[in-house]
Formats: sequence, C-alpha cells, structure tokens
Amino acid sequence: MSLRQSPENRFLTASPGRIFAATAFPIVAIMVMNGMLGIIDAVFLGHFVGAQAMAAVGMAFPVLMLSIALSTLVSGGMSSLLARQLGADDRNAANATFAGAHGLALLIASMLIVVFCAGGWSFALRIAGSNGPVAEMVWVFLAITVFGTPIQFLLGVHADAWRNEGQAGLMALLSLVVTLINILMNYVLVVVLELGVAGSAAGTVLAQALGLMLLAGLRRFIGGMMPLSSLRQNRWTGSWRPILALGAPVSLGFIGMALSAASVVLALRLAGSADYARTIAAYGIVTRIFGFAFLPIMAIAMAMQSIVGNNVGARLYARSDAVLRLAAASALLYCLAVEVLLFSAGTVVGAAFVADPDVIGEVGRMLRPMAAIYLLSGPVLVLGLYFQAIGQPARAALLTMVKPFVLLPVLVAATAAMLGADAIWFAYPLADGVAAIIATLVLAAAIKARGNAGIGLRSVENLS
Repeated sequence: MSLRQSPENRFLTASPGRIFAATAFPIVAIMVMNGMLGIIDAVFLGHFVGAQAMAAVGMAFPVLMLSIALSTLVSGGMSSLLARQLGADDRNAANATFAGAHGLALLIASMLIVVFCAGGWSFALRIAGSNGPVAEMVWVFLAITVFGTPIQFLLGVHADAWRNEGQAGLMALLSLVVTLINILMNYVLVVVLELGVAGSAAGTVLAQALGLMLLAGLRRFIGGMMPLSSLRQNRWTGSWRPILALGAPVSLGFIGMALSAASVVLALRLAGSADYARTIAAYGIVTRIFGFAFLPIMAIAMAMQSIVGNNVGARLYARSDAVLRLAAASALLYCLAVEVLLFSAGTVVGAAFVADPDVIGEVGRMLRPMAAIYLLSGPVLVLGLYFQAIGQPARAALLTMVKPFVLLPVLVAATAAMLGADAIWFAYPLADGVAAIIATLVLAAAIKARGNAGIGLRSVENLS
C-alpha cells in the first residue's frame, strides 16, 4: 500500500471536530430516517393490521438481525479496508476491495436464500407455536425479505463506499428521498391495498432497490468516486479473507443480537404463558424502539470509523485519537438522553404503536429495566468500531460480540430459570454493566501494551 497522503481528502485536513460533525450529522440523519421508516411501518401494522402482525414481526426479528449481520459482514469489512486505502491514496487497492465486496455480498445472500428455502417454513411453525395464521405471516414476511437480500447487501456495500469517499451529505439527501418513497409505498401496500406484513416487506425491498440504483447510477457523475468500471476490471473473488476478518466483529455482534432476541422468544415460549401472543407483540414493539435508538449510535461509530481509518492510513494518529474521544463523548450523551426518555415515558411511547392497553402496559414494563443503564452501551460500541477501523479485529470482536452473543443469552436464560420469564428484562442492564467493565479492561490493556512497546499512545494500529 502507498503511504503517501491523499491530497484532496478532507478527512485528513479539516479540524477533527469539524470533520466529525460534517460526517456524523448526515449519517445520523440517514440512520434516523431509516429508523423512522421502521417506526412508521410498525404503526401501520399495529393500527391497521393488528397485534398479530406485530407479534409476527417480533418473531421474525432474529432472522432480520441475521440478514443485517451478514450484510454488515461484507460492508463493514470492506469499509475498514477501504478507508485506510483511500487515506493512503492507494486507488488500485480500493477499487479491488470494492469489486471483491460485490462478489462476496452476492455469494452470502445466495446462501441465505438457499437456507431459507430449506427451513423457512419449519422455523415459522416452531416460533409461532400452534398459531397457524401468525406462522403464515412470519413466513410471508421473511420470504419477501430474504429473497430481497441481494439488493440489501449490495446497497450496504455502495452506501459504505460513499461514506468512506466523503459523500455522506449527498447520501443523506438521497436517503431522505428514498425513505419518503418507502413510507408512501408501505402506506399504499399495508393500509390501502391491505397486504399486511407482505406489503411491509415488499415496500422495504422496493425502496432498497431504488436506493441501490441511485447510489450506483450517480457514481459516474460525482468527482473523486471509484468508477463503476472498476467492477469489470477487478476480480469479484478478491480481498474476501481480509473483508471477512475485519467485518466479522460487528457482524457477529449483530448475529449475537439475533441470538439474544431468539433467546427471549424461546424463554417466553417455554414459560407457556397464556399471554404469550400479547407479550411477543409488546416485545416486537420494544425491538423497534431499541432498534431505532441504536441507529444514531451506529451512525456516530461509523462516522468515527471512516475518519479514523483514513487518518490511520495516512499515519495521522493524533487526529484519529481526537475523533475517538469526540465519538465516545457524543455516544455517551445521546444514550443518556435515550435512557431518561425510555425509563420515564415507556408507556407513552408504546401507545404510539397500538391501541390495546394490555400491550401498551407490557411495553412500559419491559422498557424500564431494559433501559436502566443504557448510557453505557454507546461508548462500548464506539470503542469496538475504533479497533475495527485500525485493523484489530480481535479486540473489536470482543467488544462488539460479548454483550449480544454471550452475556444477554446467558443472562436471559439464567434469569428465566431462577426468577421466571417476567424477570428476563433485567438481563439487559446486567449485560450493559458487564460489557462496560470488559471494555474498560480492554482499553486499559491496549494503552499498557502501547506503553510497554515504547511507541506512544498514537501507534495503536501496530499492535494486535
């Protein structure tokens, strides 16, 4: 890789505070708009289709998280490589990485489709129990979503490429247009045509296809972008190993979220409660709320990742350290605000989704313990993506995987076994607390290792 700095790269020249704000705000806007789509879609389903539709979406949530995880495996791994290659002005390597990500995305999406064809209906029946109509809704929703994953995965590749090429502002504008069109399509499909969960899933896939066409089609008209011709000039089977290695930490974190969600559904299912459908409907709403709240944290971490990666690629370590501090502080303040809102007004938030007072009460009962120490989750994620950005997948994996992949499933099972299904929501603050302790220990070990190596605080990328 070339070690010269890119002469036209704003990530390397603007002040850390200014470039962080200029990068983070558009990405936050994109994430919030995408999150609002999920919230509005849930409102459509809850008010115009009913609690069974919300229960079906809640049951489908683990598979949705799996598809996001696999998409992030490719786009996140590509992003870590791409940012450092662009920062070092190594355009040939960046083009090769971009092309390889396309091939890997299509391969993994095809494998997911094959797995769903083999076991999708069995999964729907098992997770819905004896409720045949809900099982059918789960299967229809997932069938449309899974068969749309090639579009979803390629959209993730192009969106992350735009972000690392410094086009976050324009991407935010395009995202606004696509999101508004998606909301309109979901309204028509769900409310007007009464297609229920099928309309919800189809509207999302159609909007993703439109977004992909815009991001790919406009690339040739914007200066400084990697050309689409690079997809013809480079192998689609290249760079897979480093993409997978660097994308694995965040991807496995999302898979852990799917595992955590599945463990909650399983704990409630095994409890055999007569209120199972109502509780699952409430849990479906809660997953939407926390999913929406998570998106700005992810946006902050992604903005930090792009800037840090470019600066580490150019060996401007003081700038990368400054951006890490800004991102961690921003995530902490945001998560504190979310915690206060959900802890104090959880029932009010639940009432926006459904009219059923029992489901609304369940939402409030779940949110209070789950949000108890939510403020700690943001800085942990930021630190995890920092280690990914500088090429340390082991530390990144530990910080992004430990809570959703290990702590939450274990604590959910333990609390359900010892205290009953009603206590599983207290597993979330316990997991947040333990994850924060682990993050502190990892950061302290990294600082100590740098000091022992005698290379100073700013050369973290040389240590693994």
